[in-house]
Amino acid sequence: MSSNHVNSPNMKLEVVVFSVSDVDRTKAFYENLGWRLDIDIAAGDYRNVHLTPPNSEASIIFGKGVTPNNSSSAQNLVLAVDDLDAARKDLIDRGVNVSEIFHYAGGPFNNAVENPRISGRDPQGRSYFSFASFEDPDGNLWLLQEITTRLPGRLWDSTPSQNVDVATLATLLRETAEHHDPYEKTHAKHNWWDWYAPYLSARQKGSSSEEAAAAADRYMEEVVYALSR
Repeated sequence: MSSNHVNSPNMKLEVVVFSVSDVDRTKAFYENLGWRLDIDIAAGDYRNVHLTPPNSEASIIFGKGVTPNNSSSAQNLVLAVDDLDAARKDLIDRGVNVSEIFHYAGGPFNNAVENPRISGRDPQGRSYFSFASFEDPDGNLWLLQEITTRLPGRLWDSTPSQNVDVATLATLLRETAEHHDPYEKTHAKHNWWDWYAPYLSARQKGSSSEEAAAAADRYMEEVVYALSR
């Protein structure tokens, strides 16, 4: 089976549906988080409440008659945040009981090891590796995952790079070479293009040169060197 997505139809995660015991209580809980109310319709024994987190393309649905009767609480629903401390404080200010920040002993979402959660941020400060959690009134568990820089290839839309003119691209390549130089002098022999690619990708998505260099360093450590070990 081919994994090439070029000719695949678009598929975007649209909504997560789960059951609750008290629709109005749950609706109030999520509205208190600042989530947008999109739909609240009812007909007989059916009720559909649809809310969307701030700036999210995916939503949640709960209510009456929207799931099978034997549905239980959902586990590990994930919300991506770019500042875990700020997101956690915002929830606490809204009266939500949020866990302390933690990271996984065996890596993100690995609950197969004994005592999988370790208190505190990821020691290496890596994107994707630090979390906090909270529950809604029915025990549906949400994870806040801090994603400061996405790994190359994790974004479907690459159109911004197609609009770069030759002169701008030449300048950007010179800048990339200048920032790669200190990395090359202090690290093991490697393919320069493995560092260039995440740097250029980050710069074209609006990151500063310092942020792009940090993203390239992380990519080398978490992807390139990890694969060679």
